[in-house]
Amino acid sequence: MTNSIPANFNNLLKKLGKNLLNLIRVRHRALLVISGSNPERLGELLGRAVTYYERSLVRHLKTLENSQSNQTRSILYVYHDEFPEAIKMKEVYRRIVNTLLRKLNTTYATYEISEKYLGTTFDVLIMDLTHDLKPNDLGRLIGIVRGGGLILLATPPWNSWDRFLSIFKRNLVVPQYPEPRHIFIEWVKRKLLEHNNIAIYDADEEVIVKSFEFSKVSAKSAKSSIEYPKETIFPLIVYEQAVTQDQVSVINILERFYEKPRKGEKKLAVIVADRGRGKSCAVGIGVVGLVHFLSKLKPKVRVLITAPEPSNIQSLMMLARQTLEKLGVSYSTEIRGSNVIELRGDKFSIEYWEPVAIPKLKGDIVVIDEAAGLSVTILYKIWEAHSRVVVSTTIHGYEGAGRGFSLRFLGRVRKDPRAVIYEYEMKEPIRYADDDPIEKWQFSTLLLDAEPCELDHDDQVAVESLKLEYVKYDPKYLFSPEGEDELKQLFGIYVLAHYRNEPDDLGMIADAPHHIIRAVKLPSGKVVCAIQAAIEGPIERREALELLKGGKIPGNIIPDRFLKHLRMVEFANTKGLRIVRIATHPSLQGRGIGTWALSKAIEEAKNIGLDWVGAGFGVNEDLLKFWLKLGFKVIHISPARNPVSGEYTVIVIKPISMIAEDLVNIASREFVLKLLNSISINYRDLEITVAKLMLEQGASLIKDFKQIFCTPIQVDRLWTYCNGSMTFEASADLMYLVARYYWLLEASFRPKLSRVQEEILIGKVLQGRAWSEVASELKVNERKIMEEARDIACKALKLLVNEPEKYFPGVSIASSIQSINRYVML
Repeated sequence: MTNSIPANFNNLLKKLGKNLLNLIRVRHRALLVISGSNPERLGELLGRAVTYYERSLVRHLKTLENSQSNQTRSILYVYHDEFPEAIKMKEVYRRIVNTLLRKLNTTYATYEISEKYLGTTFDVLIMDLTHDLKPNDLGRLIGIVRGGGLILLATPPWNSWDRFLSIFKRNLVVPQYPEPRHIFIEWVKRKLLEHNNIAIYDADEEVIVKSFEFSKVSAKSAKSSIEYPKETIFPLIVYEQAVTQDQVSVINILERFYEKPRKGEKKLAVIVADRGRGKSCAVGIGVVGLVHFLSKLKPKVRVLITAPEPSNIQSLMMLARQTLEKLGVSYSTEIRGSNVIELRGDKFSIEYWEPVAIPKLKGDIVVIDEAAGLSVTILYKIWEAHSRVVVSTTIHGYEGAGRGFSLRFLGRVRKDPRAVIYEYEMKEPIRYADDDPIEKWQFSTLLLDAEPCELDHDDQVAVESLKLEYVKYDPKYLFSPEGEDELKQLFGIYVLAHYRNEPDDLGMIADAPHHIIRAVKLPSGKVVCAIQAAIEGPIERREALELLKGGKIPGNIIPDRFLKHLRMVEFANTKGLRIVRIATHPSLQGRGIGTWALSKAIEEAKNIGLDWVGAGFGVNEDLLKFWLKLGFKVIHISPARNPVSGEYTVIVIKPISMIAEDLVNIASREFVLKLLNSISINYRDLEITVAKLMLEQGASLIKDFKQIFCTPIQVDRLWTYCNGSMTFEASADLMYLVARYYWLLEASFRPKLSRVQEEILIGKVLQGRAWSEVASELKVNERKIMEEARDIACKALKLLVNEPEKYFPGVSIASSIQSINRYVML
């Protein structure tokens, strides 16, 4: 370890120190990038930077007569512990700061567990990026540093960082495309150069690539004082846990949930905010306020909490625990892994459950955190099942997009006459100023604030006349200064569509070598539809045989599922296009633009000699109809619902080549058989209309309805059900035969059933649901359902006997023996 620190690096630190007092006053942060190839040198410069920052900070805080000058500073150092160089860098840093300073508290963490620090606050963040730059890590960690704080990024050598093969890039390659693109880091570097309060030092060359340029803003007071409501239900000590006026407002909204909704009403609170505004913390405080009040009125209060992941609710749980302790309430904590999932006291419980479980549970209050990460389907099921629901979500953040949530879910709930809705948007950051330059850099780099373009009258006219252009984008252009605006429009459409977006998705668009970007533009140049697709296949025979045995292959999702579940090794020789995401501008949905774009993508796939186009998605009726009407067929469905989205995942394929058409036709028939044989086991809760769409796609396997009833006794029993002398339950086996073979017969040989009767065959007969459940889903009277079921039996009977009205009941021994013998032969 060298002892000499370059003079220009010292000068860089001095410039930071000189401006630190103003940074503290305006609650802005600073970011310093230190690049280089020598881990010892990087560790030393990191240590020197932190040491200088701490000494300058203490001096300035004393100038302000701030009591924090004597406090121990908190530092988070995040690294990859699987690399010896990273460990060496950390140890050098540790030795430097321990030698020169005493009042430092550095927490060392690996990236794998860094999510646990969401909701916490640090004075300094050190990110070792020398082996990886994962976009989600930037989205997750940058916001935890307080105003006046320092962020340090250690990177590979500045001039060669662009082409560095990071862990993230290595995870993007597939066997057919072994080399990633090198675009995203180049984009990050450009953004670092463009924004204020950021400096870059090249330790290998000992040069300042960019010096600090601090935003010129007038000094502000640290924070405005907080005013509490004059009349409250919750104790004042609950409100005192808030650190912003926005949080006080949220807590006050939750007071309105102490009272059950009036008959015919349901209450919904919707809290939206950018990341770092303390929305989850505010909800955690307010929930404890409700628990404290309601526990005086009832023997046990149950609060159900859900989110895409348990890690999402840790800020909520942390402030809930803090508030319980301030109130002097005893409680126990249940932890799963590193996450708190339950707080339980004598008269209350605050419990985390997976989203899919919440509609089936009973609770006094339901809280959905990071709701933008959940599907509209599961959100609406939760809304239907509970009468007091609190929803919080991020508007712009790595977890999802609250604007899209508002359009899709909230727009639907607003039309519900039962809904009493309280909405609040939090704007004040809890750690730094709302004009912080580092947050601006983070948002600009990760497109956290990307939104679709505004459309005018001329654009609407162009859409009506289908004046559309199908655009094939070069990712390098999209991430250039010239293409950046179109990239924002593309990503903004995804944000407001039915996708959960993460910064990693942006990195994948940039660097995944097998991914392509397509769009639909108007004559004005505005983007109105975005497609992300992946080239998949062919797969070498050796790898294909491994997949048949349960092996794994990067990417190639559709070939993987096809080989594993449909077992036809010939599919490995095909090459296709998997549509990863397709989304239309939210104000133009339902106008045929998505259909037009997908047809153009199919045409392109055909022109370049691909065998098929496919997609995988969480299935619902509207989405499945979209794909089926373009000639796609379902060939696979997941055996269970996704615990977060609450949806089954399906794979659909449209064959292009002759070989693909043969394979997909066989796969489609096999899928229908599989669904028919497993629907009562795995898919009893599959939406009836979705199941019907899937079953309708199958080619016929039998032509004679009579061959399914092998004995005269079966026919005779069906007659007794048709005529009312036997119940459905006593005839369930016969109705199962009717239902199962109905979907295997050619349409011209089937009994002539109505849509509702077909749906009864699925819901009541194949899935085995209760009459009331089928009636509820089909929105038909329960007695009517029973009558329709009996009518199905009568229609089936007409295909089994020549003149049902002249049918004479009863069966002879001889005919029974003859039919049984024939059955045995079959």
